Amino acid sequence: MGSAVRLRTDYSATELRRLARGSKDVRQSSRLLSIAAVLDGMSRADAGRIGGMDRQTLRDWVHRFNAAGPDGLVDHWSSGPPCRLSPEQNAELAAIVERGSDRAVDGVVRWRRIDLKRVIKERFGIDYDTRYVGKLLHKLGFSHMSARPHHPAQDAHIIEAFKKIGSAR
Repeated sequence: MGSAVRLRTDYSATELRRLARGSKDVRQSSRLLSIAAVLDGMSRADAGRIGGMDRQTLRDWVHRFNAAGPDGLVDHWSSGPPCRLSPEQNAELAAIVERGSDRAVDGVVRWRRIDLKRVIKERFGIDYDTRYVGKLLHKLGFSHMSARPHHPAQDAHIIEAFKKIGSAR
């Protein structure tokens, strides 16, 4: 059986409650209130329930509070791994998507994620999952909506003539 972890003494329970009221982070506030309850003499299990955690989790937060004070009770999320494409490669990929596919060269009428995955692998040597290609496109400012593909035998002059006739009515 382990021994109880001692709390730092430079903060009172009243101070911790004041900090919890002023905090913009709800999780930090609940952790501060749980620690304030411990300082008031409540059992660790009951104090943990105040913050929506068990006794062991409260113990872990007490360690962080002892090391860094109230700022140690804020969640620090990782931004994830860096993008494997350089900014220049991202710009080139955006230009490829913006330009659209050429059926003669690319073999597709419009870009799909699986097609862009193949293009990224061929051009940059980076193999992404198809799902991540969608996330990458979203980061580049593209949505999942795509323009309707044009038929290869479509004549632009006939389309313009049709538009002129249709607007005269």
